[in-house]
Amino acid sequence: MLPVFRSLRPWLALMLGLLVGILLLPTPSLAVSVSSLPAVVPEERVIDTADVLSRAGRADVSDALRAFNEEHVDAHLITVKRLDYGLSLDKLANQLLQTWLQAGAEDNQLLFLIETQTNTAAVVESPGLEGQLNSGLLTSTARTTFGQPIREGGRYRQGSLDGIGRLLTVLQGSEDPGEPAIADINEVQVTNIPSKEETSESNAFTWIIVLLVAGTIVPMLTWWVFSR
Repeated sequence: MLPVFRSLRPWLALMLGLLVGILLLPTPSLAVSVSSLPAVVPEERVIDTADVLSRAGRADVSDALRAFNEEHVDAHLITVKRLDYGLSLDKLANQLLQTWLQAGAEDNQLLFLIETQTNTAAVVESPGLEGQLNSGLLTSTARTTFGQPIREGGRYRQGSLDGIGRLLTVLQGSEDPGEPAIADINEVQVTNIPSKEETSESNAFTWIIVLLVAGTIVPMLTWWVFSR
C-alpha cells in the first residue's frame, strides 16, 4: 500500500493546503472606517450605505439637507451598519470631516452620521460653523432628536428629518425647538464588542471548519497508519 500512498501524497498535501486556507480565510466584515467612506465631499446629500432609507426617504432627507445651502452650510447625511473595532461614531465623523477639509472642502461642513447596529447618531460641524452651532446643541440633537425615532421602531427617515429641521431652525435665527417630549431617554452604550448572537455565529462557523478539517484529515491519517 505504500506506493499507493506515495501516489496520493501530492493530492493529500493539496487538500490539506486548501483546508488550511479555508480555516484562515477571514470572514466578510461590514465594519466601517474612514477609509470606507468618500475621501472628498460627495455630490449626493445622502449616502445610505446601511440601506435603511427608502427611495422616497432619501429624496425627502436630501431636500431637507439642501435647505442648508441658504444658510451657507454644506450638509450631508451618511448611514453605516457597523463601526470598525475601537472606533466611536463621533471619532469617525471628525476623521471624515478632517479628510474632506484636507481634500479642499469649504470650511462650512455639517455632517450627520447614523450607525444602525446600535441605532445611534452623531452630528459634527467643521470649525467654520462653531460660532453658529454649539457642541451642546449638536450632542442633544444626535442623542435625542435623532436618537429617539431610530431607537423606537427604526424610524430613520423621521429621526433624520427631525434632527435636520431642529438645526436648520437654529441657523435661521429662531429659538431652538428643544428635545422631543418624551418621558425617558435611555442612553445606548456604543460598543464594538461582539454581542452574544454574533459570538454564537462566529463560534458556529469556527466549529464547522474544525469539523470539516477533522472529518477529512483524520480518516486519511487512519488509512495511512493502517496501510503501512
